Amino acid sequence: MRGRTLAKDRAYDFVKDQVLQGAYRGGDLISEGEVAGELQMSRTPVREAFLRLETEGLLRLYPQRGALVIPVSPHEVREVLEARQVVEEFAACKVVAHPASQRGALRGAMEESVARQRALAAHGDLRGFLEEDRSFHTTLVEAGSNSFFTQLYISLRDRQVRMIAESLVGDPERRDTILSEHAAIATALGRGDLDAACAAVRDHLSSTRSALGLA
Repeated sequence: MRGRTLAKDRAYDFVKDQVLQGAYRGGDLISEGEVAGELQMSRTPVREAFLRLETEGLLRLYPQRGALVIPVSPHEVREVLEARQVVEEFAACKVVAHPASQRGALRGAMEESVARQRALAAHGDLRGFLEEDRSFHTTLVEAGSNSFFTQLYISLRDRQVRMIAESLVGDPERRDTILSEHAAIATALGRGDLDAACAAVRDHLSSTRSALGLA
């Protein structure tokens, strides 16, 4: 029983990772046999993983055919980016009111994150880059000291990672753009320049929207 549970969890982690990183793209049809063969396991734990991912809204199951990877809809992209803008601009407002020493510490942490993102991009580590991207923004949101907004932002984690992955697939130069935009956010916050910080956040989210093919 434990072996089956471990297999089910491994199948779940694998398929979810493939979806979030864009290896399984929206509209792709994947089969239990395909995943079972990749992981060298039976189809039963893969079927259970598919069912779990269907409840999370990542897959839609079709008996005897497989599982469809549900595309990220333009409506969902807009709503997630709108929520992020509210949360991140709120956090920026709180941060610029902090003493210079606190702002400097935050800027240092964010710039260290940008450096890690740059190194991960250079090594072609997409998974690591996506996680560090999320960590960069989480650092800003947590600095806003609003637990409700922090939990809201954490709840967007899977959607955010998937959207960033899709934007990277659509634009090979997107990594460099993200690094530049992140640096601008960190610099503005460190200076305590609210207008520049909010503008940098909006520019970053706007370019994400454009990279995903939305006006």
